[in-house]
Amino acid sequence: MKGLSLFFCFSLFIVAFIREADSASQAQNNGIYIVYMGAAASSNGGTRHDQAQLISSLIRRNKNAVVHSYNNGFSGFAARLSEAEAKSMAQRPGVISVFPDPVLQLHTTHSWDFLKYQTDEKINSSPSSGSDSSLIGADTIIGILDTGIWPESESFNDKDMGPIPARWNGTCMDGQDFGSSKCNKKIVGARFYEESDDSGIKIAGSARDENGHGTHVASTAAGSPVAGASYYGLAAGTATGGSPGSRIAMYRVCTTFGCRGSAIMKAFDDAIADGVDVLSLSLGSSPGLEPDFPSNPIAIGAFHAVEKGIVVVCSAGNSGPGPKTVVNTAPWILTVAATTIDRDFETDIVLGGNKLIKGGGINFGNMTKSSVYPLIHGNSTKSNNNVSEADARSCVPGSLDENKVKGKIVLCENLDDGEYFPSDKLDEVKSRGGVGFILIDDDERTVA
Repeated sequence: MKGLSLFFCFSLFIVAFIREADSASQAQNNGIYIVYMGAAASSNGGTRHDQAQLISSLIRRNKNAVVHSYNNGFSGFAARLSEAEAKSMAQRPGVISVFPDPVLQLHTTHSWDFLKYQTDEKINSSPSSGSDSSLIGADTIIGILDTGIWPESESFNDKDMGPIPARWNGTCMDGQDFGSSKCNKKIVGARFYEESDDSGIKIAGSARDENGHGTHVASTAAGSPVAGASYYGLAAGTATGGSPGSRIAMYRVCTTFGCRGSAIMKAFDDAIADGVDVLSLSLGSSPGLEPDFPSNPIAIGAFHAVEKGIVVVCSAGNSGPGPKTVVNTAPWILTVAATTIDRDFETDIVLGGNKLIKGGGINFGNMTKSSVYPLIHGNSTKSNNNVSEADARSCVPGSLDENKVKGKIVLCENLDDGEYFPSDKLDEVKSRGGVGFILIDDDERTVA
């Protein structure tokens, strides 16, 4: 009888172990879904009864199932669900939509691919002249959803700014290399949203910007005046944001690899409670892939923010011109289109016989005007017979011979249909010992 009892207990243990392992396996295979339930219960951040019931049922199954809960501006949550659970959840009373957590992209240009080559050089600028609380936008609080912020930038000094508006309810989260003391009267708040999944979109525990995009966007919107700013002596003047008297609240929802929709919705939810006046987002879906409004994190968050009197400004993307290339098109969003500018930085190319050609470009090299450097076409520098003429003329990676390039200025063409960035071709010339790089682009009719 004792042996039977031990066998029965052992069997129960095995069954429990198998169930636990199966549950863990299911949890590991679950994806993150957003469950949107419409309006919030109240303005005090309370949880709706039906929302609380759904969350409670998930936690009983898996204590780590719920990723975010939305209670301030709207109701809902993000949770790890199986596809079957998501379909079942969509049928529950009070649920408006259930959709997979999308990864949205930052909106920027390829300028950063070029600028990376100068990051190890010092940009000289005069000390800041400070900011003035009487400047445009004084006491407006701009919430920015992006990659974070570099608080040490002179664009975020708070000299001469008045007290933080009493209506501000936000916080400055302590994080890695970004303590709450990094906030000031200019950067009044900073939040970050950590998520653990297999997408690679894992935000480090800090509001610090690891990319530069968020800092760029924040300074463009509300940077304090910085006198004597220039880019290696070019375009010298005072750098200032469009609303230099405004305060900044940063919500870090992105990494270089993208922005989780569930984190974006949580940032909207927090920003509504924090008391921002304006929300700025330079991110969005890929052109032609923007979901319908009930499954669109930005459209949902913006709708409820506007409902609370917050102006939401979003970028239209960097694609186009062409049909269906604009994103963030919800009618309650102020969508800002991209455009071109009517100026270039010109560099003189002086050929033999003193023939002068002007091209758009910036020279940061050590070449002097008095020296003469050999000029060679990429097609004459093929690394081997297996390299095509088109690849060599385009100076694509791996196409050039170091012995033929070293010490010369290399003339390249843009014949690869956009497969490689100009920065890739510049890398190829630099890595082979070239001292200069000239790119001819027939599509743009430019020499750079």
